[in-house]
Amino acid sequence: MTLGKTAPWPTELRLRRAEKVLDIGFDDGRRFTLPAEYLRVESPSAEVQGHGPGHKVIIAGRAHVGIMNLEPVGNYAVRIKFDDLHDTGIYSWEYLYQLGVEQPKRWRDYLAALAEKGLKREP
Repeated sequence: MTLGKTAPWPTELRLRRAEKVLDIGFDDGRRFTLPAEYLRVESPSAEVQGHGPGHKVIIAGRAHVGIMNLEPVGNYAVRIKFDDLHDTGIYSWEYLYQLGVEQPKRWRDYLAALAEKGLKREP
């Protein structure tokens, strides 16, 4: 994003529980379908992101994780409650947009990190 430009604002947020995805549309026309597993392993919580640069924790075994609930946080974010009981991540609209834009690269990096550590997506 360029300085002075307002961040894209969500125009639609739809949870499809059976498919385990979150659909989100933004006012710039971009739309993303974000799988629950991807959202879970990229949670903005300290449990996942760590407490500083380079401290990110690789979360394995979440291939079948689902989303139980979405809870608004002010007018700037949503808390996602996953069925593995993780609910400490607050996903700002800006972070959800970033996850959508960066999904291909982040997912490749996640799969590579799992492989490097000998971990699997399956529980």
